[in-house]
Amino acid sequence: MSRGYRKLGRDTAKRKALLRDLVTDLIINGRIETTLPKAKEVQKLADRMVTLGKINTLSSRIRAAKTIRFEYVDEDKQQYAIQKLFDEIAPNYRDRDGGYTRVLKLGPRRGDAAPMAIIEFV
Repeated sequence: MSRGYRKLGRDTAKRKALLRDLVTDLIINGRIETTLPKAKEVQKLADRMVTLGKINTLSSRIRAAKTIRFEYVDEDKQQYAIQKLFDEIAPNYRDRDGGYTRVLKLGPRRGDAAPMAIIEFV
């Protein structure tokens, strides 16, 4: 029986908070290293955020702001993650219909042998 998403061993509130943090970090840094199941879940969310960024209406900004954390990309420039998504990242994918991120598998993590992956924008 398929749920459509992974629970990641957390209750709903903690899972949503984790995914919000990961997608915000991905927007700020361009690539992050995490476990494979988390990377696959973040990929869905990040692609959805880029699609909202391509639409670039007030409604899409509000919808994206509900997911992306209110964090600075660069405190000197006073630029937030949501602004970076709409001003820098989304315009790069104007002619692309999907698949804005890629997940690259790494080896197992030392200690608990969890499968690791890098997720980055294409």
